[in-house]
Amino acid sequence: MREFRLYAITDERSHPGRELAEVMEEAILGGADIVQLRDKHSDREAVLEKAKRLRELTRRYDVPFIVNDYIDIALEVDADGIHLGQGDTPLPVARELVGGKIIGISTHAIEEALLAEQQGADYIGVGPVYPTATKAGAAPVTLSYVREVAEKIRIPFVAIGGIKLHNADEVIAAGATRICAVTEIVGNPDVRGTCEAFIRKLEQGGTAHGKYAQR
Repeated sequence: MREFRLYAITDERSHPGRELAEVMEEAILGGADIVQLRDKHSDREAVLEKAKRLRELTRRYDVPFIVNDYIDIALEVDADGIHLGQGDTPLPVARELVGGKIIGISTHAIEEALLAEQQGADYIGVGPVYPTATKAGAAPVTLSYVREVAEKIRIPFVAIGGIKLHNADEVIAAGATRICAVTEIVGNPDVRGTCEAFIRKLEQGGTAHGKYAQR
């Protein structure tokens, strides 16, 4: 899959009164280079309409578009890929359904990461690194898991969960060269500026931590 650094995920509850596509466009303009539609609350028809709008937006900017959970919607709107949780459709079954599209999967332990790599995931999510409202009740994997994945996993991974501008540097120092943020991006009044600040940190981290810069 295409290289990426800043992964933006939707969360409409974080920006009441602001239109979804407008917020995600600001994220893209700020440097987000992959976008995921994640909606655990709306019915299927509403999710489909949002997927159509975001597919149009991401095509305009040539940014990969990922749909969380809804494989059928991803196929209907010709999304670039899907993202799965540990309790979702098994990765081999999903691969049969989506063919060569991108498949990402959330992981919370090295055994899950190794299995995802073995089964052909295109990337994995590593988290939640810190406590986060978007994964209420999930135990943080901490920076130790980020370090373990950086050492043992060869496919792309993206650190996610409770990552903010104030703690991004330590996540990058642990070996992450790709970061995902949800509320810190879409819940910020300055979405574009926040993304630009994350990109600067990733660029500085890549220089400071050359061991991981080529991953």
